[in-house]
Formats: sequence, C-alpha cells, structure tokens
Amino acid sequence: MEYQFYGWKTADVHPCDRQFERIRDPRHLYDILSGIWCEYTCAPRMRKDWSLKNRTLGQCSITSFLVQDIFGGKVYGIPLKDGSVHCFNDIDGCVFDLTSEQFKGEALDYEHVTEQFRENHFQKQEKYERYQYLKKALMEYLEKGE
Repeated sequence: MEYQFYGWKTADVHPCDRQFERIRDPRHLYDILSGIWCEYTCAPRMRKDWSLKNRTLGQCSITSFLVQDIFGGKVYGIPLKDGSVHCFNDIDGCVFDLTSEQFKGEALDYEHVTEQFRENHFQKQEKYERYQYLKKALMEYLEKGE
C-alpha cells in the first residue's frame, strides 16, 4: 500500500513502550488514527475546514506527541507563513510526518526546524484535552483488538 505522508517509505521504527506493542510501525499507526482523527481532535481554528477528505488537518502537535509516546524520539516544528508551527517526528534519524497530507503536496522544510516540547504546547488546555482524547481513543482501539 502506498501512503501519502512524508517519510512513509522509511518509517520503520517500532514501539518503545510495551503498552503499544500491537502497533507495528508508523504506517500501522496512521491506519489506526485515520479512523480516530475527527473534528474534535482538530485545532479549533481549523475545524471549519476539517473533513473526512482532509482528516490530518489541524492534528499535527497532538499526533506528534502521541507518536513520541509510542516510538520515542523528538518532536520538531517547521515554521509556517502564518506564524504557527507544524510538528513532525524524528526517531533516531527516522523522520516522518503523519499529518503532512494536510498541506496537499506543498513542500515543507524539514531541515530548518526547532525542537518542540509538550510542556509548551500543552499550556493550551484545549490542546492537552485533544491529545488526551486522541490517546484514549487509541488505547480503546488497542484494547478492543483488530
């Protein structure tokens, strides 16, 4: 199967936490999250544009920190023209961005980036709540089994 997210071909890392051992790799996580991402998990300022056809819209930071929980590594941010930051993951040199599809092929600069920290992002209560919702839904999916 072909994916559209950045780095999908080389996204061959495995969970570093046993509670996520049923997740094979980031592609498998993408498949699972595709059924979980929703308008509620989308950043509030983007919700009016969220749709099933663009399900990764507004999901970057909460998804990246969830990926960090599962696979380890670091979260980095790409500065965007509107002053915001788009988050993605780097696990020991394996760089991928599960939510890059929202940019519809626009080239993003994965080189000139800054490390992002959940302590800063989660100062926004709504963002922390969206992250908790996403993580809880993932855990329920994993407990239910495939």
